[in-house]
Amino acid sequence: MSILLNIKDRNAVLLKMADLIVQHKTVLLEANSKDITGYSGDDLAMRDRLKVDQSKIDGMVLSLQQLANAEDPLGVERFAFTHENGINVSNKTAPFGTILIIYESRPDVTIEAAGIAFKSGNKILLKGGKESLNSNLALVDLWHKALASQNCSTDWVTYLQFDREKTQQFLENPTQKVDLIVPRGGERLIAFVKQHATCPVIISGRGNNFVYVDSEADLQMAIDIIVNAKTTKISACNALDKVLIASDIPRKPEFIQQLVLELKKRDVEILTDEAFSTLDGTSPIEDESSWYEEFLDYKIVLGQTVSLEDAIVKINKYGGGHSAAIITSNEDKANTFMQSVDAAAVYHNASTRFTDGGQFGLGGELAISTDKLHQRGPIGLQHLVTNKWYILGKGQTR
Repeated sequence: MSILLNIKDRNAVLLKMADLIVQHKTVLLEANSKDITGYSGDDLAMRDRLKVDQSKIDGMVLSLQQLANAEDPLGVERFAFTHENGINVSNKTAPFGTILIIYESRPDVTIEAAGIAFKSGNKILLKGGKESLNSNLALVDLWHKALASQNCSTDWVTYLQFDREKTQQFLENPTQKVDLIVPRGGERLIAFVKQHATCPVIISGRGNNFVYVDSEADLQMAIDIIVNAKTTKISACNALDKVLIASDIPRKPEFIQQLVLELKKRDVEILTDEAFSTLDGTSPIEDESSWYEEFLDYKIVLGQTVSLEDAIVKINKYGGGHSAAIITSNEDKANTFMQSVDAAAVYHNASTRFTDGGQFGLGGELAISTDKLHQRGPIGLQHLVTNKWYILGKGQTR
């Protein structure tokens, strides 16, 4: 590992990077246009994530500026102890070392995720998808300019222009030390990395999020939340895929009819379980596998539950461990739901679309982890650290 850059240099690189993105906006948009033109797939989520526009550029710049203004996550004392023999023992946060980020489609990961890793004192290896190559190379070139402007080695950010075979070889036999891998993409990418990696991997991004509409729910609130969570950004891992509806909610036929109408207005394909199989404008699910699927599309499943306990069991069985919400006016039920559902983020009367580092006050995120070690949910600046023990003595022996 290289000698750690001091916080002044790290912040200066981040601010310079923000300036360069503004200055070279036209170059970035032209590079992204090549990627968009070259993308021939029909994956709506992939195309949405691939596109760079003014809004995404503004988001990149803001992320870098916020990171530069954030407290240094390194050297934070977590524990201190003075031994009876006079030795002073403390535990402080420390960088991982080198982090490899493997991602699909999203050029903004080249800025936001890499920025968090850099601020945390880590060297960064980036392996983006072929569909976003032009955008990523343009952004990495700016990283190198920003680093050079502060007399920092450009090795702090390296782009690995590997095909699938070379990526597999690198995962199995890295040609340099890699301390942590973060895959950002679909389930196939995550499975590929898990299969071949020889160092720790943070699993992130799979959604398949649930909303449970309780018998004591505000039904208009439920409709508003479901429509928001499903339709505002289908490519997001915090988007909604499944709705469970209590069998004893009041005015059930009217509620279901209105919910279907609002979803159909937004061109959402509606699949149902057996309880709702006769609803007009819907189709029955083909088999149980639909309950496990993350759609990343204008598609949703409506199902019925006989109790709160039944809803919790189904979510824990089928959900992706990402986000789950209950709509109810009963706080006891909400507390039971939130304590019992096995997900990184649990909600009471709110959309799952808030599962996001920026929305949670973290100032951005490296990824949203559905693992339980070492951090669950959005991984922000303060989470992308390990720790180190410092022992100060005066010749003590044991």
